[in-house]
Amino acid sequence: MLNEWLMRSIALETIETTIRAGQSGGMIQLNDTSTLLAFLKTRKSASAKAMTGPGPTPSQISEILNIAVRAPDHGKLSPWRFILFEGAARAKVGETFRSRWQVLHPEHGADSLNFQAGLFTRAPLVVAVVSTAAQHAKIPVWEQQMSAAAVCFNMELAAQALGFDVQWQTDWVAYDDVAKAAMGIKIAEQVAGLIYIGKSAVPLEDRPRPDVAALTTHWGA
Repeated sequence: MLNEWLMRSIALETIETTIRAGQSGGMIQLNDTSTLLAFLKTRKSASAKAMTGPGPTPSQISEILNIAVRAPDHGKLSPWRFILFEGAARAKVGETFRSRWQVLHPEHGADSLNFQAGLFTRAPLVVAVVSTAAQHAKIPVWEQQMSAAAVCFNMELAAQALGFDVQWQTDWVAYDDVAKAAMGIKIAEQVAGLIYIGKSAVPLEDRPRPDVAALTTHWGA
């Protein structure tokens, strides 16, 4: 019931925003892949809460991952790895999420528990990008972690370029040791991102962007 309510709320909000934008002449095509610059200028994440299928094929997944690893990686350490959740695996790991959430929040009812159990079933494919950053004689851990973030964004761009909708999340399961263990992630490793890949069930909605001029200074000026 909670998922249905969220879907209805997102759909109504998106419709209202689309109408307002259309009245003001402000509609743009999001994730416009007509040119590389057009795509980068209109790139927009979807909401995993409003995602459905189909997901990428095995060959498309391979292509997405191969593009993802073409990220900056100081020292060629490859300080990251991937865990794919597809099909029945999404619900199976979700049962651990449900049990763990019940331990953490015993006051929560069935709707909340069902929502946590369904975290990964919201999209056909969820990719956990795991940062394996470790102490190194020359490469700071921070740079290795930033490389994992770059991999996440490369993955998002690749999936969107193939026509899929994507959201890069973390959520509580990325920071809880029990949930991490259930996903096959070691305590010393970090979740750089949970990448949800599928098709949005509702039109994408843009959001206000930062004022670049307000964030930019010219040194020495």
